[in-house]
Amino acid sequence: MSLRTLAVVGTGLIGTSVALAARRQGVTVYLSDRDESAARTAEDLGAGRAAPPPEPVDLAVVAVPPSLVAPVLAESQARRLALSYTDVASVKSRTEREILATAPDPTRYVGSHPMAGREWSGPRAARAELFRERTWVLTPTRLTSKRAFDRTLDLIALCGAVPRVMGARAHDEAVALTSHAPHLVASLMAARLRDGSAEAAHLAGQGLRDVTRIARGDSRLWSDILESNAAAVAEILTRLQEDLTGVLAALHDLASPGPAVPGGTGPGGGGVVPVPGRHALVDLLDRGIAGVGGLDGAGGGRRGAPGRPEAPAFPVAGGR
Repeated sequence: MSLRTLAVVGTGLIGTSVALAARRQGVTVYLSDRDESAARTAEDLGAGRAAPPPEPVDLAVVAVPPSLVAPVLAESQARRLALSYTDVASVKSRTEREILATAPDPTRYVGSHPMAGREWSGPRAARAELFRERTWVLTPTRLTSKRAFDRTLDLIALCGAVPRVMGARAHDEAVALTSHAPHLVASLMAARLRDGSAEAAHLAGQGLRDVTRIARGDSRLWSDILESNAAAVAEILTRLQEDLTGVLAALHDLASPGPAVPGGTGPGGGGVVPVPGRHALVDLLDRGIAGVGGLDGAGGGRRGAPGRPEAPAFPVAGGR
């Protein structure tokens, strides 16, 4: 199966990037957005035509915030926009429940989420190569048809991404750890910069810029994402809070006078060395090194070659 026509509903960073990748492969793409100027901008960039298709397209990509996916999908199906449908929202569980309850034909839908993005938003930030060698998650429901699944696999292949099938809940728990909580942590650190001195900005190096880079993301979109995955994100932040409590105790220990121990600081070898605090910090730093090493081993989301999984890992409903 190959895609000939595609509709993209929502021409932000991800939707426009999908459209640009599809156009590069010769697919006819139709664009729409509630902000007509965004759709026209995407059209000017060569992402497709900002017009409704004359007949149902092969696949429609719903590229809107998580809270809007179900109503936009229902409206799109009601007007027969496409033969099959997917979305690219970064939260799946709540969206899946709402779609199963409200979509006119949930067999024609499969959830998906490309694990790619930029700190910038809007169609002008889009790139056709954004998904190249990136993991693209598929979250089929018990009703998803093989045809909807296969058409979405075709989209993933033409975008150059690597498909991975997951359950919606497992996906949401994973991205809470790898994406959503990190975004909040980056925003918390970036917000502290507002209280820093004017001189501090001149001392900012690449480390700080790396930590805070993603804090530039669209605040309205990210508030929607965090609300849609609130429970999973709260669980991760609770664990971080526990770690932070230990770090604070260690730092207070290091900042307070303690008993002198042999081999401490000073010319004579004796000095004040708050050993428990130091050990706690070293342990945390070592765990951090191990965690980053785990990311290196997984390829940072760039594993394998673009293609298909060997077999669909979901109960196949009637094909359409």
